[in-house]
Amino acid sequence: MSLLQGTTVAIAVDLGLVAAAVGGLWVGANWFVAGATRLARRLGLSGLVIGLTVVAFGTSAPEFAVTVDAAVAGNPDISVANVVGSNVVNLGFVLGGAALVRALPTSRDLVWRDSLVLVGVTTLVLGLLWDLRLGRSEGLLLLGLLVGYLAVLVRSGSAGVAVDTDRIEPFESVDVARLVGGLGVVVGSAHLLVASAAGLAGAAGVSDWVVGATVVALGTSAPEFVTSVAAARRGRAGLSAGNLVGSCVFNFLGVLGVAALVAPLPVSPAAVSGTTWLLATVVLVAVLFGTRRVLSRPEGALLIAVNAVNWIVDFLR
Repeated sequence: MSLLQGTTVAIAVDLGLVAAAVGGLWVGANWFVAGATRLARRLGLSGLVIGLTVVAFGTSAPEFAVTVDAAVAGNPDISVANVVGSNVVNLGFVLGGAALVRALPTSRDLVWRDSLVLVGVTTLVLGLLWDLRLGRSEGLLLLGLLVGYLAVLVRSGSAGVAVDTDRIEPFESVDVARLVGGLGVVVGSAHLLVASAAGLAGAAGVSDWVVGATVVALGTSAPEFVTSVAAARRGRAGLSAGNLVGSCVFNFLGVLGVAALVAPLPVSPAAVSGTTWLLATVVLVAVLFGTRRVLSRPEGALLIAVNAVNWIVDFLR
């Protein structure tokens, strides 16, 4: 077998493992959210608290598991790139794709609170990454800000993150197995995704950052994409936009905060340029949200184009 054939086979194998890992993340996250949500309802938690904790953590479980696993495994570029790349995907392909299905109405809170918070948080993360290292104290700072943000949402009684508890099915003993089994599948799939992504980067001759910000980020954001497009098709487009912005804030403050607390994250210069691009995208989204209080189909197409250009620049760099 020639060197070229060997490389092609290695890339094909790694891509297959990536696909299997993404499927595992998806299934595991669904099991975890279903079991944890029913358990939380059995304990008498309100719809708002369930939405802010169980659902928020569960839907971000793939990002959590992959980012922390990469940090522990000594792949800090994949760890940080997954968070930055997931936010780019959420605001580009996912938000833009949902807007293409149906124009997304925006609320006053989304425009003046959540969007501005996301701009501020992205600016902060860019500043923290400027020295190419994210330490434990900085991770602790991000987690502290997450607690403050959640407190603001609780005090405001934000309906955008509340869960209709009447629609939650009664808790059964099998839900414990769903919760534990789902978490185990997510963790195992995350490890497989990080290992196969690192192998893919080596076989394809690209950096860990590029693979983390594209292949890995797209894989961990797949559940948000399907959920948001489905919500838009069912006429619940407003929730789609709010949930995506909230997910981006949660990724930065919660996911990246935990990863930095577990292990200091030295990163390559690509982290600064990638986060700078993300900041520009976040500002663009905030501006589009504020114009006519709706994200139109042409604006959704613009966001998808911005995401695509970012990927092309990453691969050509």
